[in-house]
Amino acid sequence: MTLKELNGNSGLRILIVGAGIGGLTAAIALRQQGHHVEIFERSRFANEIGAAIHLSPNGNGVLRRLGIDAMKFGAVETELLREYTPSGEPVHITAVKDHADMWRHRWLLVHRAHFHEGLKTAATGAGKGKPAILHTASKITDVDAQNATVTLENGDVVEGDVLIGADGVHSMTRTKLSDKKPKSSGKHAFRFLMSRQQALDDPETNSIARDFGAVDMWDSSDRRVVIYPCANNELLNFVCIHPDELTTIETEGDSYNQHIGKDTLLDVFKDFNPQVRKLLEKADPQTLKLWPLLDMDTLPSWVEGRLAVLGDAVHPFLPYRASGGAMAIEDAVSLSVMLSGDITASDVPERLKLYQKARHERVTTIQQMTRESVTLISPEQTLQMVSYIYGHDEFDHSTQVLRKHLWSQNPHMYWRQPIVFGPMPGPRQDHMGRDRALKSLESTFQTASIKFKTSRTLLQNLFPSDRYSFISPSTVARASFSQTTLNGMDWLGGGGYRHIGLYIHGVQYTKENGEVLKGTYMPILFESLADPIVSGREELGMPKLYTAIDIHERNKSFRLQTSWQGAVWGHFEFENLEDQDPAADKGTIGGEDDDGILVYRYMPKVGKSTKGEAEAEYPVFVPHAQESKVVPSKVTRLRRTKNVKVEINELNWDALPTLHHVVSRLAEIPIDEVIDAKITEGRGVPDVSSAQRIE
Repeated sequence: MTLKELNGNSGLRILIVGAGIGGLTAAIALRQQGHHVEIFERSRFANEIGAAIHLSPNGNGVLRRLGIDAMKFGAVETELLREYTPSGEPVHITAVKDHADMWRHRWLLVHRAHFHEGLKTAATGAGKGKPAILHTASKITDVDAQNATVTLENGDVVEGDVLIGADGVHSMTRTKLSDKKPKSSGKHAFRFLMSRQQALDDPETNSIARDFGAVDMWDSSDRRVVIYPCANNELLNFVCIHPDELTTIETEGDSYNQHIGKDTLLDVFKDFNPQVRKLLEKADPQTLKLWPLLDMDTLPSWVEGRLAVLGDAVHPFLPYRASGGAMAIEDAVSLSVMLSGDITASDVPERLKLYQKARHERVTTIQQMTRESVTLISPEQTLQMVSYIYGHDEFDHSTQVLRKHLWSQNPHMYWRQPIVFGPMPGPRQDHMGRDRALKSLESTFQTASIKFKTSRTLLQNLFPSDRYSFISPSTVARASFSQTTLNGMDWLGGGGYRHIGLYIHGVQYTKENGEVLKGTYMPILFESLADPIVSGREELGMPKLYTAIDIHERNKSFRLQTSWQGAVWGHFEFENLEDQDPAADKGTIGGEDDDGILVYRYMPKVGKSTKGEAEAEYPVFVPHAQESKVVPSKVTRLRRTKNVKVEINELNWDALPTLHHVVSRLAEIPIDEVIDAKITEGRGVPDVSSAQRIE
């Protein structure tokens, strides 16, 4: 009987082999899910070896979700990226800080030992969930993938519900999945640390070390020297890559811990620029180590029964594109998403397969990118690679994979507009897909909008197909919550109504013929009146739902709240509003690249035998240029403020029986920074008659 079966819903017992970066991150994430975690580490002190690593924005982002701030461990933010020829001629210099908007999270440089110690404390110390138990000097001699057991060197057998292999490139747990072994990539690397002050004190090397957060690279066709700071800019980390025939690895087991003579280092890089050689001469022979750079063929599977393998144990990386540590961190977070706190032991094998589904394509793609980076590539290729790697949030991605899996378990769920939030509860079916027991003359506008920076990956999950994509490669997406009050509507007898929606900016739709339409994508629009909801859904393909919208306006403030049958789910507040020239605003939602509004039409077929099938399903575009010709709009008043507040409460299915699946997703959207908050008033409301089917 499993621990979970004994204690009800008190969490699974999860055994992790290896207390490196991947294993500790998994322990942190899984304890926060409510599981009982034990880590088995073969070394006596469970210390990380090596010097420093890059903590790229994608890895840093998911760690921040877990409450891990690497800046507290002495991490340094990357500010400059400088590339040179071996002789020292500049090739490309990028001021990374000037492009901070490209990434939601900072690109950090961190000392491995300091980072590892911080993770160890977070895994085993106070915090959310029960602290993980770390067993040091605990060598594992065998594991049982089907029964999730580990056998220790002393013969003891420990049983769990889940077994995670995080035991590095020379993994024992991997042998239960495949007989593939790591092989030489044809490269070795010297690694060592040096006091930054040493470089600063020497006039010949001062220029390399004086800029904080600078990553420097000297590249030839077969050799590379990389230098970057860590430990609060007090240390410099060196990685010197070269053909493996130039140096010899004498030990196999602990091959990451081999000392090498400094003369060998200087000989390998004797043809590099004098300034670089002068720095290499300062290497401390006691800390200078030689590492083999290993590669491995893709494994057919990362999971078996109750065993999942992560990080270098299943996909070792070459030290290019700063991805080895980040991919292990992403693996760990993905596993924690799949092994959610509400699952039972019987769910484990299926959920581990989902982990592989979420991770395999991304990891193998990045592995290939690192292999290609061994040779010199163009800046354009580099940007494409970096955008793919850094522009990702694995928590959001894996959550979507799990969400789609859970939806697929019930083929009889109703899917109705807007489909990107999941199956739609209604009068004939609840949110779990179960049949219910009982079947029971001149217009004006006022628009309050808040435009903000947020997560690209999270918003990307709301795209209805892969033909929708962001125009920019940046991981920083832009979106708006925008609420409009309409009055004087002829078709409503001079009355009006209110609506509020989410608008995702900088989106493009690529048609089958390759033509690209740029606009603002609207995944949801709530309205306060049934008539425009019905007409908008049926005639325009708009993703509309009902909500009550109440507004309280004063001289300098504007507050609105959204609710359903008294259950308030949204608060939006504007304070200290100041009037500005109305001519300075066009009154549109989007920006420079916005040619119109993109939506997605979905109408279900009628009949019990066709649940889940669409009667109509296609993209729709509302071009601004044509709309403005139908009824021109004029802004008569404009007010702005920097003092805004947004609060969205997902509530629960009881409070929001038909809206919870939508509101809970809106509540996930982080507001990293408010770009603009304004209230516009004016005359002229287009009738959206220019809406057109794209394909």
